[in-house]
Amino acid sequence: MGCLYFAITYWQNKRNHNLLVLYGNVDIRQVDLGFRVRGRLEKMVFEEGDQVKTGDLVAVLDKAPYLADLATAQGQLAQAEANYAKLRHGNRYQEIEEARATVNERQAALDIAEITFKRTSQQFKAGSSSQQDYDNALAQQTEAAASLKNAQEALSLEVEGFRIEDIDAGRAAVETAKGQLETAKVNLQDTEIHAPSDGIVLTRVREPGAIVAPQSIVYTITLHKPVWIRAYVSETNLGRLKPGFEVLVFNDAHPDKPFKGQIGFISPQAEFTPKTVETTELRTDLVYRLRILADDPEGQLRQGMPVTIKIKIPEQKAQ
Repeated sequence: MGCLYFAITYWQNKRNHNLLVLYGNVDIRQVDLGFRVRGRLEKMVFEEGDQVKTGDLVAVLDKAPYLADLATAQGQLAQAEANYAKLRHGNRYQEIEEARATVNERQAALDIAEITFKRTSQQFKAGSSSQQDYDNALAQQTEAAASLKNAQEALSLEVEGFRIEDIDAGRAAVETAKGQLETAKVNLQDTEIHAPSDGIVLTRVREPGAIVAPQSIVYTITLHKPVWIRAYVSETNLGRLKPGFEVLVFNDAHPDKPFKGQIGFISPQAEFTPKTVETTELRTDLVYRLRILADDPEGQLRQGMPVTIKIKIPEQKAQ
């Protein structure tokens, strides 16, 4: 009989030694929603206490200014692309031919001016022409030669096309216009706020018609998933735990139906136990924070709810 009592006592002590009981609370996780752009608040879709689903549209700004900015950016990009295409392709055939025709016209004018000067020069030497006639013929020849040179240079520029520097500048203008267009698109998208996760509207901060600045809070939403539980473990038990250990989570509402979970994070930094943990003897001790991911498909664990965590410690294999 004594041997049986000893065996039962040993088994119970061993079982309790392998079971670690902790206390904690369901983490209160919330997100403040705001716009990244300034504008007039046009629509607030949900009221406080409403349930929201991931991706739900919750608030909208007046889009008119951002639609105008988008149209302007699209026009600027089209203009920059057209100018770049002109620079890249060079001058048109018709423009080159027009410049060549101007050269031929100036060449003919120079030929006539040279003939006139030659004749006037002979007459001046023979004494049948005045000094004034000679000077006028010389001036016309000089002017015609300069005019031809200008036309020839203009034709050369038409044939060679635009400089590499001008083409590079045109390409850069296109890239700048593309960036401005993308900015306009992003700004237009930012006139809407969508729920980042399933949750409940905790606070509705603004109302339609209000002018809101970037990052101003318009909603505060408490998140349903994932369900994290915050607990604390003493230094003496820290070495017995590892991330990934399975746990059972109990609450007062369903003491006979524990929720499954696992340890997701163990803080490497010690801290004093918070007052919310119902372990009076440990409140002044240094402990380590645990974050436990709980499986709660029916949404029975409420934020802030106190819970009890039971962890079965695997037996150490003998070396």
